[in-house]
Amino acid sequence: MNIAASSNRVTINGNIKSIQDYQNIKEVIDEIVKTNKHIILNITDSISITSSVIGYFNKLVLKDNVDLQINVGDAQLMNLFEDLNLISLFKVKKV
Repeated sequence: MNIAASSNRVTINGNIKSIQDYQNIKEVIDEIVKTNKHIILNITDSISITSSVIGYFNKLVLKDNVDLQINVGDAQLMNLFEDLNLISLFKVKKV
């Protein structure tokens, strides 16, 4: 997994599958949240996402009041967000 950030946009390439991936995502987004409460997250090609990352996103939205928008590139990941009823909470869109 590779992660890149610019202003309030974060782009993730590759599969999100390990504890290290979770830690990298958390570090990058925590830095952005210090100055920006609106984050656009582009997950270009991951087919899945770990429960720890979903839990972290829940905390961002529900506790920290971050306006999170997730754009996904893979239909399988979109289906996962639908199955978990997280489309509206995370403003998930298929791009």
